[in-house]
Amino acid sequence: MQSTSNYLWLLSDILGQGATASVFKARRKQTGDHYAVKVFNHISYLRPYEVQMREFEMLRKLNHKNIVKLFGVEELGSTKQKVLVMEYCAGGSLLNVLEKSENAFGLSELEFLIVMECVVAGMNQLRENGVVHRDIKPGNIMRVVGEEGQSVYKLTDFGAARVLEDDEQFMSLYGTEEYLHPDMYERAVLHKPQTKKYGVTVDLWSIGVTFYQAASGRLPFIPFGGPRKNKEMMHKITTEKPKGMIAGVQHRENGPVEWSEELPVTCRLSEGLKLLLVPILANILEADQSRCWGFDQFFAEANDILHRTVIHIFSLQQAVIHKVYIHSYNTINVFMDAISQQTNIPAPGHELIYEGHSLELDLVQQVNVVPKTTEERPIILVSKDPMTPIGITYKEPDIPMFPPKFDLINDANLAKVVTSAVHQLLRITNSLMKCQDFILRGVYWMLAILKEECRKTTQQVTALNVKLNFCKDTWMIIQKINSLLPQMNLTEVGDVHVKLQSTEDFLMSISQNVQKSQKQLDLITAEWSKSNDIHHKDNIIGKVQVLLDKVSAIYHQLKKDRMRMKLQYNEEQIHKFEKIKMGIHAKKVLVLVRDDCVQKYHKLLTSVKDWMRTACDIRKLLGPIGEQVKNLNQNLENCEASLNKTLDHCSSKLHDEEQIVTKLTASTAHLDQKCFEMVIGMKQLKQEMEDISQELQKNNMIIQSGFQEA
Repeated sequence: MQSTSNYLWLLSDILGQGATASVFKARRKQTGDHYAVKVFNHISYLRPYEVQMREFEMLRKLNHKNIVKLFGVEELGSTKQKVLVMEYCAGGSLLNVLEKSENAFGLSELEFLIVMECVVAGMNQLRENGVVHRDIKPGNIMRVVGEEGQSVYKLTDFGAARVLEDDEQFMSLYGTEEYLHPDMYERAVLHKPQTKKYGVTVDLWSIGVTFYQAASGRLPFIPFGGPRKNKEMMHKITTEKPKGMIAGVQHRENGPVEWSEELPVTCRLSEGLKLLLVPILANILEADQSRCWGFDQFFAEANDILHRTVIHIFSLQQAVIHKVYIHSYNTINVFMDAISQQTNIPAPGHELIYEGHSLELDLVQQVNVVPKTTEERPIILVSKDPMTPIGITYKEPDIPMFPPKFDLINDANLAKVVTSAVHQLLRITNSLMKCQDFILRGVYWMLAILKEECRKTTQQVTALNVKLNFCKDTWMIIQKINSLLPQMNLTEVGDVHVKLQSTEDFLMSISQNVQKSQKQLDLITAEWSKSNDIHHKDNIIGKVQVLLDKVSAIYHQLKKDRMRMKLQYNEEQIHKFEKIKMGIHAKKVLVLVRDDCVQKYHKLLTSVKDWMRTACDIRKLLGPIGEQVKNLNQNLENCEASLNKTLDHCSSKLHDEEQIVTKLTASTAHLDQKCFEMVIGMKQLKQEMEDISQELQKNNMIIQSGFQEA
């Protein structure tokens, strides 16, 4: 047990150790609360006094939520060793987080953005105080859990820090070699004579390496054999890196370097975030300090990402999940362009569906009118043209085989690789199953929208047929009048009959197209139902999770075995059996993913390609009908107006003729049979016209109501 006047700790409760100090978990004597104490060893006192005091003074003036807080400086018992009393970060370091098997391929997107936000905020505080850290790395970024359960990251270890303005330079060397700027690496690691001076941008290189590692789970620059074993090649890779490249890996001894300007496909970040992050990495992982961004530009670009809102999009025909990072004040037009950039679907071809309904957006409105989306509730993007599915891009992780030789250290290391691979396979399974769920959901909504369009079109056609039939009846009445009174001039409605016949043919064609579309939609619906039943009965995620739990339990056991370093005979046999079991479980996961999940996924991709091709054809067939129905309705209204006008004229004429015939027949002694029949016919026509007029008025109201509903 060690102690100062206010704090005590056990030497076994070590949190970290460096060249000049060790950090322990301590308790305050008065309250029992946890703190971190940094105890300096005798080597630290060999440094100049101002260097020894630098960290104390630095922490005293830094007060920020993303910088580990200094509570005081005390002395250790009679030795008078300096002890820094600091905030205790129970979550360990970012390095501890990255070393977890589930993060072997990088952090989740949400966690990465938290890291980015915290590091940027902490570094901004340092720059405002003119401080260069000089040892930024995952091990010096501590994690605590906030009040709402979210991670909060804090910069720590200011032993190498010093005050330096943007235009100042320094020559002293500090830092961890994998994260060192190449100029500093050449002198500090390779021990080559050099007169170069270093500016504040050396921290940006370290941030770039840290961000790349947080995003991918590995260092960006790796020579064959590793950075610590092949130092000359490490320096060569970082200094000869082509402009724009953010990673370089040498896969074989003396072999070429494989350069990359993108994050690896195994990275868990979305393409939308990569699109914004990669340019930042490319411009801070720049060996030439004159070409490297300054902190102002870095802060501006990083904060630009952090202040964007995320809109989740699922491209139905492509079967790809997207995240669009955009400012809430941008217009819908900018949003549509961003979708086009990620999907390669031209903006005029976009059709958006949200929660089963078509999403109509005004291009001049701001993005904040877009409904709230989540990873589970994206907007469905449908292209108006058929497309070939792309699907989820993934790389199946390698699962190493355990050698029969008993080796506690190697077995534990391999067990971690296997566990990490199974975690990745579970993520792949989740992605594929989520993609299938979105496909089925999107197709269901698309079918519902098309069926509703068919229903409305049928309703409109029915209404038009009612109007057409009354126009035809009116035409027949006028024809009877014309036959009764041939002296009437009815040439102005002579072409109405032709228009009515043409309209009737057109309506018949529309009805046939709608019926054909409905039959096709019914066929797709039946196929969709079968696929939906299969999908929802599939419990592959649960099966993989059970196997992952078994693999993880064995991994933890093998880690414990490694800590003991020596096992009894029976324990050794159990250890060997556990290795075999882990291999069996991992193979089962691989078979489940390959032979079950992936095959069903590709089968559904084939189906959605056929379904959406048919849906696009139906949409193209139904698309013009709306305008056609509108034109037909206008034509019928014109015909109706013309017929009504003629009918009114005929009614007046018929009334006059009726009076004339009545007077003539009254002045004669007996009624001529022909005149009598004419009078009777006129009265009947008059009654029919009145009935037709009343029915037209009544049905026009019904028709208008039908169009409004449609």
